[in-house]
Amino acid sequence: MKKEKIILTGDRPTGRLHIGHYVGSLKGRVELQNAGDYSKMFVFIADSQALTDNIDNPEKVRQNVIEVALDYLACGLDPEKATIFIQSQIPELCELTFYYMDLVSVSRLQRNPTVKTEIQMRNFEASIPVGFFTYPISQAADITAFRATTVPVGEDQEPMLEQAREIVRRFNHIYGETLVEPEILLPQNAACLRLPGTDGKAKMSKSLGNCIYLSDTADEIQKKVMSMYTDPGHIRVQDPGKIEGNTVFTYLDAFSRPEHFERYLPDYPNLAELKAHYQRGGLGDVKVKRFLNAIMQETLEPIRNRRKEFEKDIPGIYEMLRKGCEVARAAAADTLSDVKKAMKINYFDDKELIEEQARRFAANQ
Repeated sequence: MKKEKIILTGDRPTGRLHIGHYVGSLKGRVELQNAGDYSKMFVFIADSQALTDNIDNPEKVRQNVIEVALDYLACGLDPEKATIFIQSQIPELCELTFYYMDLVSVSRLQRNPTVKTEIQMRNFEASIPVGFFTYPISQAADITAFRATTVPVGEDQEPMLEQAREIVRRFNHIYGETLVEPEILLPQNAACLRLPGTDGKAKMSKSLGNCIYLSDTADEIQKKVMSMYTDPGHIRVQDPGKIEGNTVFTYLDAFSRPEHFERYLPDYPNLAELKAHYQRGGLGDVKVKRFLNAIMQETLEPIRNRRKEFEKDIPGIYEMLRKGCEVARAAAADTLSDVKKAMKINYFDDKELIEEQARRFAANQ
């Protein structure tokens, strides 16, 4: 029997989604959704996970659930093709996490590179919330609950996926083949693996204020693009410029297509020629930024317009999420039932156990 192909992916609701989310996962999710190669797609809003480092600000998380849902729909995720749901509304995930905790050591969690990096970013070195520290375990619960075979994420999440696979293998070794081992699906465009912030910093982050949001206005996009970090040594137009570490060209790698040159910069046949001219000198940053701005405007305008349409029916968005939660919970409950059966803690469903014990105690009378 051919294994069912299932995708699971999601985002933390700590703010509106930005173009890093778009090139890193959202665009690919929509393509995967429409390709028809997967029988099911689950997309969740990870509010429980967001609370692990926002526990004192639940209103921030609550308000941003709708922002993420709107961005999902604006980008093209279709609730008829993908199950969109809210993580906290699936209590089975908490129970699975609890069982998986016994399969992982503290030292193994401490070695997880993604956890170490995130702890440093949030200044948690002295006092790490347990929920945040054990995130790789809860992520494994998220993935396995829906029997996901594929998890599309950035390369920074590879250590998390590897830990999920370890948990699956250990569970199946102890209790028998029950859980599905997931595979990671990385963006095909290398520039999309980790889109830097507009200030040139390695990570695009809401807290750093270096994001271009999917819902930004045309003026906001232009302002951010025109102030973008380039090559600090490229002072005059005639100076040779560097491509490596130049945020503008990193964004062009991620977003530009051949037809963009035909429409907005016909002097150049392709990106390679544009780069070559910049490197040898004679090409100013402003011209390149204007080209990038035209591309970003073309890319984001339809997303922004669709979002405005969805914003007209917020109760309808919540109804869509409620239905998605019902579907997701049924799937998670089915997996949890199999897990409890494998662990032999499905007492009331195990008729053979009850009958065997009834006979044993009757014999002692």
